[in-house]
Amino acid sequence: MFDFFKNKTDNKNLDAKGLRDLLLQFVKEELQRLDGGEGRGITAMQLLVAAGDGDRFLYETALYVNEPGKLQEEIQRIGDNYAIDLPENWKLELLFVQVLPAGSIQDKSLKIGVIFSSASPVDVKSAIPAKAAIRIIQGVAEQQEYILEPAAGRINIGREKNVQATDGSYRINAIAFPAENDSNKYISRQHAHLEWDSTAAAFKLYADEGGVPPGNKTKIRSAKDESVQKLNSTQIGHPLGDGDQVILADTAVLVFQLITT
Repeated sequence: MFDFFKNKTDNKNLDAKGLRDLLLQFVKEELQRLDGGEGRGITAMQLLVAAGDGDRFLYETALYVNEPGKLQEEIQRIGDNYAIDLPENWKLELLFVQVLPAGSIQDKSLKIGVIFSSASPVDVKSAIPAKAAIRIIQGVAEQQEYILEPAAGRINIGREKNVQATDGSYRINAIAFPAENDSNKYISRQHAHLEWDSTAAAFKLYADEGGVPPGNKTKIRSAKDESVQKLNSTQIGHPLGDGDQVILADTAVLVFQLITT
């Protein structure tokens, strides 16, 4: 069992081992957010390091750059010890970058970030046709049915149609729940979104910042076995099958259905 995980302290003047301990603590904490089976959806993990020239050698030593496979072994051991159900054959990629990308989960004090990726194997017999639909079976949205097409790109879900961000830009919720309806008050303005994954041949549901703990909730109820999975990461996409239900903040329920005509 790893016993080096402690509260983070001033990380100045760390040696390679001390830095490694903090780096692995960060990875462990992010993996532990993927409870409810989300860890099984990870097929790849990118560990990003934005260390300058003066720090690069220290980070390379801490992350076993000269010992291929050892860092992944350490992370796998964390998964095993903390009951994080990582899948077989997941991949780790270590990248040194100048700036941590905006889409990464970051610990800026350590100059590192992580991106989790997921992909599902394609089942040709059940591959999604050209169109699917989201139907509202509980709650009040602007429409009762929304047609989904792969070419549509990102399909945002949330309260209100147009939502202004702090930077002045607007998020357009294609599947919108009117704010004036009191039953929608627990649905976030940036709750979730859908995207077509051509590799998996599936529409995937992602929770957004407003749809993960400690804020509002996003869940999927499987039509196959009636199991319910909570979404705790904004980076792991969950493929939807015919009849699956999407539950938003325990107040709205959407059903995903294939269109075969």
